[in-house]
Amino acid sequence: MELGLFIGALAIVYLVPGPDMLLVLHTSSTLGRGHGLATAIGLAIARGVHVALAGLGLAALFIAAPWLFDAVRYVGAAYLVWLALQLIRARSSAPANQQEAPLQGSYYMAWRRGLLTNLLNPKSLLFCSVLLPQFVHSEQGSVALQFTLLGAMLVSVGLIYDTLYACAGAKMQRWFAGNKTKQKIQNWVFGTLLIGFALRLAS
Repeated sequence: MELGLFIGALAIVYLVPGPDMLLVLHTSSTLGRGHGLATAIGLAIARGVHVALAGLGLAALFIAAPWLFDAVRYVGAAYLVWLALQLIRARSSAPANQQEAPLQGSYYMAWRRGLLTNLLNPKSLLFCSVLLPQFVHSEQGSVALQFTLLGAMLVSVGLIYDTLYACAGAKMQRWFAGNKTKQKIQNWVFGTLLIGFALRLAS
């Protein structure tokens, strides 16, 4: 029963629009599904790191030293703003003939953006630290093992959602292909939303 509640909570959280979802959708809609999946892998690794850090008690350090939490939060917000400006300033990136398109970014760059976007968001660490312990019970066996299994589920469910978003973004790519006006509007919309998420993160 509790496992179902845990998965249900994750499903709801991953459906809420945020910078992670936005980044996957934009990447796959401009560079293709492969780049979107690379971004999704970066996000998954970052979530795994957050789970490990939560298990080690780093969130408690953030609570004990608010200035450290604020420092990471502001760095994360600044990164989102930088990313948003890159999108807004970008030229059209999906011409009608994809073979003629210049290389707009490697899979490594897409992976790195996903990794940093989530890794520099301390609220993701706090989310793991608040959610996971609620479903860990010492009377049911090894606490470390339970924490690890739940953390693996958290990462896996997130990766499933991000994969779906990457596929959805790839379908959007066909609609934007060859239309520079649509591509420019797309970049502005995604960039503006990222700035909004950055302001929310910094507030």
